[in-house]
Order: sequence, then C-alpha cells, then structure tokens
Amino acid sequence: MKAVVVHGIRDVRVDEVPDPVPGEGQVLLAVEWGGICGSDISYWRHGGTGTAALRHPMILGHEIAGRVAGLGPGVAGVEIGQPMTAHPAELVGEHAFPEGRSNVHPHVRYFGSAAFDPHTDGGFSEYRVVPVEQLRALPDGVSTQVGALAEPLGVALHAVTRAGSLRGRTVLVNGAGPIGALVVASAKHRGASAVVAADLAATSLDVAKRMGADETRDLSTHSLPDDVDLAFEASGAPAAIGPVLRATRRGGTVVQVGNLPGEPAPAALGDLVTREITWVGSYRFVDEITDALTALRDGLDVTPLITHTYPLDQAAEALAVAADRTTGSSKVMLQLGT
Repeated sequence: MKAVVVHGIRDVRVDEVPDPVPGEGQVLLAVEWGGICGSDISYWRHGGTGTAALRHPMILGHEIAGRVAGLGPGVAGVEIGQPMTAHPAELVGEHAFPEGRSNVHPHVRYFGSAAFDPHTDGGFSEYRVVPVEQLRALPDGVSTQVGALAEPLGVALHAVTRAGSLRGRTVLVNGAGPIGALVVASAKHRGASAVVAADLAATSLDVAKRMGADETRDLSTHSLPDDVDLAFEASGAPAAIGPVLRATRRGGTVVQVGNLPGEPAPAALGDLVTREITWVGSYRFVDEITDALTALRDGLDVTPLITHTYPLDQAAEALAVAADRTTGSSKVMLQLGT
C-alpha cells in the first residue's frame, strides 16, 4: 500500500509499505481522508515536535476516517464497510493519573508520533490497523471527510470543557488557525453569547467568521478587546500571553490550548497575579472525540475549515501549503482512498 512517510527534515515521500493485517481485537480501516495537523508539519519542517524527535522514517497523520475493510479475530459489533474514525491515543503501562483525565497519562502512543522508539506510525496510508476500542463510528450524515476532523474538534471541545460553562459568556479566541477556528465553533455550540476571534491573517479571520465568530480583530491594525469573561489562547506564541491576560477581565479565566515551546521563552505574566486570572492548560482530549461526533451529527458545521484538498500522491505539496499561511490555508485534507 501507499503511505505518507517522513524521512527527515523537508523529506516526505509517498512510499510503498507492506499491507497491514489485523490481529486479535483489531480492525483494518481503509482510510479515505486525513487532515494535516501542526505536528505533521513540525515533523516535516523540523524533524520533530515538542520533545519528540524523529529517529527513523515514520508514517504521518492522526486525523483520519475511512471504512472497515477487515476484522481480526475476536472482533464483534463492527461491520465491513462501516464508516469510522479513530481515537489516536493508546495508554501504555500502569500509571497514576487524575480520574477522568487519561489525556495526561505519562506514556501514550499516539498515531503519527515519534515520542517512543520505535515510533508509532500514523494513518496517512491506504490502510491502517486500529484496535477496536479506539474506533468511533461515524453518525449517519457525517461523511468520512468531515469525520476526519472529529479529532481536532475533540481538542477544541476539551479546551472548552476545561473552561466550565460558557453559557452567556463573552469569549476571546486568540489565534484563528484550525484549532482556534474549531474553538470558535465549539464555544458557540456550548452557548457562548459572543465570540471574538483575533489573528494577524485576514484569511484565518474569514474562516473564523464562517465558523461562528461574532466579531474578528485583525491584530495587524487593531488590539484585543477589553475585559472578556474568558479567553482561549490558541496561537501558542509566548509573546501573545501578556496581551491575552490583559484582555481578560479581573478574576477571569484563560485557557491555554495553543502548544507552547518546550524551551524557555519570554512572556509578560504580571497580569496573571495582579488581575488574579486563572490560567488553565488544555492538552489533547480524553474522549471528546465522541462528543465531537455527536456535535457533528447535531449540525455543527466544520466545512468552512477545509480550504484545500490533495490526493495522496501530492502529500509533499499539501504539507507545504498547510505550512504556509500566505496560501490562505486552514485545514488541508489528504484524500487517501475512496
């Protein structure tokens, strides 16, 4: 089968790799669509992401959906041809973690991750073997293209959940990339009365507007609003933290969903204390991918996020477009099969 394999910095190839065979408790998924994430871009651009460094060639991709093509021994309740997405996290070993927060388990194998050696191959391939407990059935009316976005929507819904009730609250989302735009949609879905999206890129702000933002702020010409009840910092830029804290009302909450650097970086944090702001981290998700599928079934529209689609054989071009914000890209999708 064909697979999108990163071999090193700026070196991604469409390779022929062996067809996978499902084992005990596993399902063979014929993958139809995959969404390119910032971590996929980072492996291609830098040879790693966060503390995970590429040591060997690895299949990229953790935002996927397709149809069941085969069943391993012991699998029941799954039908050939059934449309599915996958929860990409597998907990490894017995470790203590706070109840209901498996996302902070210290050892997780995640699709398309170099955190372990050997690495965990992702799903940007024509087929992927998936443990049956990691599969999630797509609801009626949710296509496999949209279903591939359940994973990043789960990230956004987890961030919104970390903030508590949004009903009737004024919300700022700083950073309108794919996750930021999905936070906009999730906040509106959870009852926020007004959502302001802020970014430097006009095209990203346009996507955020179509995803439900009531107001957009172009930070190249305007400043952040004042005294919002709740802010989501989705850019991951340390320099943005100070202005976001200042934009949040005294006693308010900031949820950090943008992935911050793993090395020291300057940030203005004085307002965290003097305005007594609650600063909350948000990492991946627990099982909000299931909540995401329910939201998609109930009409949450994520299609404005999809700006570009490419066939499998053009994966290198797709990554380059996804990495370059001047292209107007938001979520770039790979068609991996039909």
